[in-house]
Amino acid sequence: MLTNNPFAELSASISPSVMQTYVIVMIFLVVAGTLFDVIHKKSAKYFFDNWRNAKNKGSRQVSGGEMASLAMQTACVEVLTSAEFCNARRRIAHLLTMYGFVVYVIATIVMVFGYPTPATPTPSILPVLWHIGALMVCVGGYWFWFFIRVDVAAEGNSPFHIMRADLFILSLLASVTLGLVWSVLQAVGGSWWTSLFFGLYVIATTVLFVSVPWSKFAHMFFKPAAAFQKRVAEADGSRNNLPAPADKPEVLGSARRLPQNY
Repeated sequence: MLTNNPFAELSASISPSVMQTYVIVMIFLVVAGTLFDVIHKKSAKYFFDNWRNAKNKGSRQVSGGEMASLAMQTACVEVLTSAEFCNARRRIAHLLTMYGFVVYVIATIVMVFGYPTPATPTPSILPVLWHIGALMVCVGGYWFWFFIRVDVAAEGNSPFHIMRADLFILSLLASVTLGLVWSVLQAVGGSWWTSLFFGLYVIATTVLFVSVPWSKFAHMFFKPAAAFQKRVAEADGSRNNLPAPADKPEVLGSARRLPQNY
């Protein structure tokens, strides 16, 4: 099953051009949804206004080379290793989901466009990566959903309590889970169950990408930018102008007496 390209087998009933068009439409929806989210929430305007204000407060100029170094550090630390997560379990679950999703999406695109039919034999590594990527998403996603979410782990709420912010993770889990079930049924043998789960897979995947403006999908594009801006602010000194944290008061201008039990 792991070496079976489910999209090539699908070509017997659906033209490869239909699936290729579908993938292109989904990519367009991600781009359009992200842009809509940026414009509607004015995220980009707030980000650049905040960056400009911080830059004006800076005590030094950050050079181009230093800026490139900070960008590389951001990519290696915040993006590739998700170092912003202090909780080890949450960090591992996030990395499993993130890398699994990336591998899953890339393998899907390559198989749909490069090996759409059995006449173009698929390198066995691609279906293996597709299935492994989907399994990684399931492990990380279900682990997060049932055991790590704050309102479940800390507040004792039911894991089935759903809010709008949960739309992304739920539609993602539904998409990859239904995709795996569809692949298994296809490998076992053709039946109406295979067609049913393929239809459900398409519906869940469409919801995942159509709901970008209302889910946390676009959030993944802002987090690296915010982390980079933070590093630049620390480098040019503008972040050092912030007040001291409340739990670590410092003497600012005049003497302050700490509570006796501090």
